[in-house]
Amino acid sequence: MKALILSGGKGTRLRPLTYTGAKQLVPVANKPILWYGIESIVAAGITDIGIIISPETGEEVKAKTGNGDLFGAKITYILQDKPAGLAHAVKVAQPFLGDSPFVMYLGDNLVQSDLRLFLENFHANSLDALTLLCPVANPSAFGVARVDEQGRLLQLIEKPKDPPSNLALVGIYIFSHTIHKAIASIQPSARGELEITDAIQALIEQQRAVEARQIRGWWLDTGKKDDLLEANRVILDTCLEAAIHGEVDGTSQVSGRVQIGKGSRIINSTIRGPVIIGENCHIENCFIGPYSSIANDVTVTNTDLDHSVLLQGAKVLNIHHRIVDSLIGQRAQLKEAPQRPKALRFMIGDDSQIEIS
Repeated sequence: MKALILSGGKGTRLRPLTYTGAKQLVPVANKPILWYGIESIVAAGITDIGIIISPETGEEVKAKTGNGDLFGAKITYILQDKPAGLAHAVKVAQPFLGDSPFVMYLGDNLVQSDLRLFLENFHANSLDALTLLCPVANPSAFGVARVDEQGRLLQLIEKPKDPPSNLALVGIYIFSHTIHKAIASIQPSARGELEITDAIQALIEQQRAVEARQIRGWWLDTGKKDDLLEANRVILDTCLEAAIHGEVDGTSQVSGRVQIGKGSRIINSTIRGPVIIGENCHIENCFIGPYSSIANDVTVTNTDLDHSVLLQGAKVLNIHHRIVDSLIGQRAQLKEAPQRPKALRFMIGDDSQIEIS
């Protein structure tokens, strides 16, 4: 069994953050989104992993993620030279996949379910395709499945105006080698891409063994700022372990589940978890409230913030109004100017410098 993780795409919904980096490397609880998928796949017993990369961000993904040693896996990087659809990515990866069955995993997904349960079902029933589904409140925004009472997949519809169900495609699929022939039989969609939903529909029409299963627990799409903040909240709520490896002075208070990395200094501040603070950070005269993630090498002084994500090297200095629901990019600088505003909400891209006046 192999795995194929898609880590291309331009991440337009997370701009300006993704003008300068891959959306799959944006951190949730100080870990790149992509790494959660790799860890989930390895935990399911699959260690031969191909990662689809794009020309724009591929080198960054390779440099950050490495050859797989960090995860106990072997990673092969596969270049998709243009964003021509999920099925096109499988087509490009066919030399790597060969005739092996494989999991296809969209690299910006976060899923709580254990993949092993679905792999067992796939093998036990000799399936050609197994799609994972999750009930959603707004099915018109997703690819939606129509299934029968036995779980057989009858139809896939992309963003329907009148959804036949509330079951959205999660972005994790398990395929046998028959998917390659199905992909070869389809044509590009109206948007000029080879759609994996069309390939699965071809398998259905060929009366292949195609089924669907609902995931257990949460599914988090991290494509937008608010989605990413919600993902950060859920991960901190469910996965964070308290650990203080940095220095907390006697005038500071740390309560709840808080993780502080090596070399970080907390001075005259209150940290109320769940909060994760990376390595070599300087936090002074601050209140850091719940559901905040602060990456390595961040400086925050004379500022109150909560439910926010600060990326590596960011500086937030002397902001005398509470910052909430904010996503601040790598090396961005946010500092006080002479006049003070009444309220602050931010989405700030990498290398930005902002003065509040």
